[in-house]
Amino acid sequence: MCNFIVTCFVVCITALQAQAGDVARYLKKADSYRLEANAMQVETDVKLFKSGVLDKERLYTVYLKNGRRSLVLMQSAGEKGQKVLMIGDDFWQIMPQSQRPIRITPMQKLLGDASVGDIATMNWSEDYDGSVAGEIDVDGVLCFHLSLTAKNKGVSYKRIELFIAKNDSRPVKADLYVASDKLAKQARFSVASVKGRRQVTAMAIKDQIQTGRETVISYLTRKARSVPDEYYNPMFLTRNDLKE
Repeated sequence: MCNFIVTCFVVCITALQAQAGDVARYLKKADSYRLEANAMQVETDVKLFKSGVLDKERLYTVYLKNGRRSLVLMQSAGEKGQKVLMIGDDFWQIMPQSQRPIRITPMQKLLGDASVGDIATMNWSEDYDGSVAGEIDVDGVLCFHLSLTAKNKGVSYKRIELFIAKNDSRPVKADLYVASDKLAKQARFSVASVKGRRQVTAMAIKDQIQTGRETVISYLTRKARSVPDEYYNPMFLTRNDLKE
């Protein structure tokens, strides 16, 4: 009897380890549709629609670098010169002429339902662990359902129910839950071929509280680019405009 229990325990542990390996592999592949390199520059457009009508639009330049570092430069009139910096779990907003960076959270709104975290982070495999909850059809696409929980505190969503296509692991849909375990947003992903490479071209976010609102984050261009490490220093950013 004792040997039977030990054998069952070993089998269960092995199965869990195998599933964890599957999830890690799926997330890395899903991330590859949003990330091209360890250091990137992404020109990003955010549009807020109310009842299907365009209400507001903003442009951002986002620099991403390994080590969970991101720098967001506001490019639209009225916001020009503002910056948001992410280093690991820490976020700061830097205002023009300000001598002190302001601590913020990843849930700080930029426009509509697009938060700082939605723009600055694009890497599920670094921020989440999870399990395979099953398979399901999403809008005619057979998907793996991945139930993800945050492993880092500085993320926008404590839980994500992510649906990726079974045949190629492209992201299809995500249900986004905040710390109270309340469903806050639902995201849908558009994937297309750009310069011969399949990638996410847009993420449409619907507010689950305020109906009739949709925020569309479009990735206009991506290119490999590494900016100096000093750009990821909040005090450096207070002293430099980074005008290109």
